[in-house]
Amino acid sequence: MSFLQSVLSGPGPRTRSEALLLAAKGFCMGAADIVPGVSGGTVAFITGIYEQLIEAIRSVNAKAISAFLHGRLHASVQEIHFRFLIPLFIGLGCALVSMAGLMNSLMKNAPVLTWSLFLGLIAGSVLLVSRGVEKWNAAALSSLVLGAIASWFLVGMLPVSTPESWWFIVLCGMIAICAMILPGISGAFLLLILGKYEYITGALRNPFDGGNLLVLATFACGCVVGIAAFSRLLHVFLSRYHSQTIACLTGFMIGASRKVWPWKEVLESKMVNGKLRVLRDTNVLPDQFDTQVMYAVGLMALGFALVLLLDYVSRKGQKNA
Repeated sequence: MSFLQSVLSGPGPRTRSEALLLAAKGFCMGAADIVPGVSGGTVAFITGIYEQLIEAIRSVNAKAISAFLHGRLHASVQEIHFRFLIPLFIGLGCALVSMAGLMNSLMKNAPVLTWSLFLGLIAGSVLLVSRGVEKWNAAALSSLVLGAIASWFLVGMLPVSTPESWWFIVLCGMIAICAMILPGISGAFLLLILGKYEYITGALRNPFDGGNLLVLATFACGCVVGIAAFSRLLHVFLSRYHSQTIACLTGFMIGASRKVWPWKEVLESKMVNGKLRVLRDTNVLPDQFDTQVMYAVGLMALGFALVLLLDYVSRKGQKNA
């Protein structure tokens, strides 16, 4: 068996039209993942590929990694569902690259309005994720409160500008990729919390400029490690402590929303490589109720409604399946 045959031996589309359809679904997932608050996992649910996605992620297992490390490349690629993952990630990658520039520009030129939309999306996602708690008992409520408190203080402790060292970029990739298996939790939102959303979208905007390709490769390595490690840990918790885990994630999103509040006051900043970098800021209320505040509130409501609409379409699709 040739190497290409080994790569394409696993589950996945068998015709060109099926591969194109899967790539289109991947594009929709990527478009959702680039927006904080909207989960690619939710889109995977809507498009009917969520279970296949989970199986493909879990195919990156210890057996495949061990075979690769021992030089048995054919055995390694046969274990992984590349036939499914390749078209999916081609579509996802195209969406990330094509939309990253728009999101990066909005963050720089219209921060208050952009953060307002993000806050509405995340608020809707909080409601969506909380519905996954099967029974609100003392354990679930305690997990919710602990998750909210922990993330509130964690976000407050993280500096506005986090390191750009390779190890931190790998860590960001490891954490963000886990959102793919959690409908409602956005990888872009996790990057916002870690202070690397603009940095990664900026690299995606011009992937071949300067050291951007190295940044993206480092981030991708973190994603691979995260899929192989964190996804299994999350799977164990979701299998054994489902309600408590979902409640904790809900609380985490509530507390971490502190990071997404649109109106901020800069407390400390400095010039780095000719650019003003914010080191510390605090959330404030708007000075006056003007037109911009009205637009901001409207965008919050729009973001909230969009998430609920996605949830409605998802549940309707599952009923008709």
